[in-house]
Amino acid sequence: MVSQGSPAGNRIALTFDSNMTAGMLAKLARNPKISYANTRVLDVLDRDNAPATFFLASLWVQQYPAVTRRIAADSRFEIASHSYTHRGFTKTCYDLGTLPPNQMAADVERSFDILKPYGGHQTRYFRFPGGCYDKTALESIAAAGCTVIQYSVVADDPFNHNINSIENNVLSKAKPGAIVVMHITEANAPDTDKALPAIIAGLRKRGLQLVTLSDLLSQK
Repeated sequence: MVSQGSPAGNRIALTFDSNMTAGMLAKLARNPKISYANTRVLDVLDRDNAPATFFLASLWVQQYPAVTRRIAADSRFEIASHSYTHRGFTKTCYDLGTLPPNQMAADVERSFDILKPYGGHQTRYFRFPGGCYDKTALESIAAAGCTVIQYSVVADDPFNHNINSIENNVLSKAKPGAIVVMHITEANAPDTDKALPAIIAGLRKRGLQLVTLSDLLSQK
């Protein structure tokens, strides 16, 4: 199953990806003052009582265990997988490299194993790094027994310093049943938290109810 969102009453799901590649880890080693964990996003969601689903790359989890624990401890949040190494599951996926098909299921399963001890609202949802997948990738991860989740609304927040653009990218396409994708990787998406309050307020003004992905899918 690959879900990209579909009509479900007036519900809409905010999802956040945490990316972490070997290259990003190398940047952290060279410059420990940077961060790929935007905890201000969590602050906004907490303040505005907004549910969300987090697709966490396990290299990110291992780098930021305290932030992962904070996410897991919040009853409004749920946890999903964004792979272990965040390498591409297709031959071409941005600059992520390529994970061999015979390693794909193990990578996904390892990511769930790393997430499990954190508790909270665990799911078996999985989102491909970069959103890139094909028939081979789907067949290769079938043994992991997960549900692949894509998205229907792209905030385009990575490397985007235009807050109004991020807001408009979401609000112009939002509709019942939509799955919105944003990021909590601060160094790569530094202004997501600044756009988020207006996004939440704008969605609610339209009568859309913010829910977790599980709640959204259960209404289909």
